[in-house]
Amino acid sequence: MKSQTHTKTCLIACLALVPSVQAFTAVHSFRSASFVPLSATKTGVAETLTVAPIKSLDGTVTLPGSKSLSNRCLLLAALSEGTTRVDNLLDSDDIRYMLQALDTLQVPVEKHSSDSVTVTGQAGPINSPTPDQTCELFLGNAGTAMRPLAAALCMGQGQFVLDGVPRMRERPIADLIDGLQQLGADVECVKETGCPPVTIRAKGLQGGKASISGKMSSQFLSSLLMAAPAVDGDVTISIKDELISAPYVALTIGLMKKFGVNVQIDGDMEGTPSFTIASTEKYVSPGSILVEGDASSASYFIAGAAITGGTVTVRGCGSDSVQGDVAFANVMEQMGATVTWAPESITVTRDASVRLKGVDVDCGKIPDAAMTLAVAALFAEGPTTIRNVYSWRLKETERMKAIVAECTKLGATVEEFNDYCIIHPPAGNKINDNVLIETYDDHRMAMTFSLAACGGVNVIINDPGCTAKTFPTYFEMLESIATH
Repeated sequence: MKSQTHTKTCLIACLALVPSVQAFTAVHSFRSASFVPLSATKTGVAETLTVAPIKSLDGTVTLPGSKSLSNRCLLLAALSEGTTRVDNLLDSDDIRYMLQALDTLQVPVEKHSSDSVTVTGQAGPINSPTPDQTCELFLGNAGTAMRPLAAALCMGQGQFVLDGVPRMRERPIADLIDGLQQLGADVECVKETGCPPVTIRAKGLQGGKASISGKMSSQFLSSLLMAAPAVDGDVTISIKDELISAPYVALTIGLMKKFGVNVQIDGDMEGTPSFTIASTEKYVSPGSILVEGDASSASYFIAGAAITGGTVTVRGCGSDSVQGDVAFANVMEQMGATVTWAPESITVTRDASVRLKGVDVDCGKIPDAAMTLAVAALFAEGPTTIRNVYSWRLKETERMKAIVAECTKLGATVEEFNDYCIIHPPAGNKINDNVLIETYDDHRMAMTFSLAACGGVNVIINDPGCTAKTFPTYFEMLESIATH
């Protein structure tokens, strides 16, 4: 595509995302409406957005549906007996990739609106719609589609190739492939890298036992668990070392129960547990299911209120949440914020007389929300240590290096270690002005570092359209509660 440069005048609140999910040529564009002068420039496929200095965040936001829950619901609905209506489905790139995959697999999905669909289940494994040909699925950079589909499609019949964008070809999947092979699946990834593309020659499975690593990603275990009821025999999966992000596994098991499947857990989830799914356990549609608001997305508004001393209520997740990332609010409370819980909402503020304090936190259970802590640390008194986040290195980008680089640009001093970092805030918590934040095609980098504007500075976000992965309307929602 020929490189062009043009400048638009726009208001951050009025940027309406128009995402494209075409393979490698996606370009995210913005439209502007009534506005305050800010600068958005685009060169080729790279666009920047300037977030104006934010004095305070005050108000109530209703969160979009959880990415993790949305794609899990779609897959379990597809494997179930009966039809399932899924409401508050996240409208984002990752979910579109899953919906496109189900369409290619000829699983009937009726769309009611952008956040509501009805899935007609297959009452068991999903077979290839083209038995004599390889069924190819392109899944972008959607790990919540790649991993579960790789496991589920091994349980049926047919030949499949699952692939994605270049970054997906750098994201490890070998531990999941190893577990599937132990169960008898004919499946492989790229041997040299341990990453996609994934090639499957499925002939159904009879159950069995698998022992896998849980140190890289909890998605591998979740994927095996969700696929297990589609086999003909008992399945036992054990963790041979340690299980990171255990709350995500608990989320998976809780959702499976809503679809009629019980998982027997032996051992401590904090240690080396094992999980058994009996051959009698089969998915049955609950009829309808409401996707909970995304707790990872809540972290930006929670942190913004803590940083500025405003008062923000996030609706859609709260004390009854099944998502581990709600625990991020507890971290903000440790730093000095005031947190009020309700079953389906969280309200955060901070007394003006209370300074945020640096903390030392094990974030192994909240790795996505822990990114937001990195920016909150810039406004704290004293250093903040973010521990047990090796998984950052395996995400949409190499998040550890990305966070170190961008926090340093903003004026912090950051010590990087293998699975943790220590962030020393800038002197006097004075954030550097007009810093260009590189987002590395990572939605959470764009959203997290927008909060640097709470330091009374302009922050320039490169490629703001990458938020389409999980939260296309993020910047609009941020502006709706911002005082400049």
